[in-house]
Amino acid sequence: MDTSLYPPSTVEIARKRRELAPKPLEAFKAFSASVFADGALPGKTKQLIAVAVAHVTQCPYCIRGHTQAALKAGATEQEIMEAIWVAAEMRAGGAYAHSALAIDVMAHAHDAAPG
Repeated sequence: MDTSLYPPSTVEIARKRRELAPKPLEAFKAFSASVFADGALPGKTKQLIAVAVAHVTQCPYCIRGHTQAALKAGATEQEIMEAIWVAAEMRAGGAYAHSALAIDVMAHAHDAAPG
């Protein structure tokens, strides 16, 4: 029995999305095509960025879709893995940087402590 948390993306799901909200879907697809088109950054680079961001947002559908799109755009497996490592560093860096909040609280804890 498949107990996956995420159902597979199917034609039926795509059809239901289109059926329930066709205009927003059409607008989103146009927006997506515009974003990932070659521009100042080539499409391959944009897909590598998307792979990294998908790992930070932890969207399994995005990870799969943008990894496939990156490969199709000519990215190598090594480039994809390096993009994932960049995401991992940025995620860890965020936790490290936000430790300033905890340090600030600890530094001022004695100010609020009773007498």
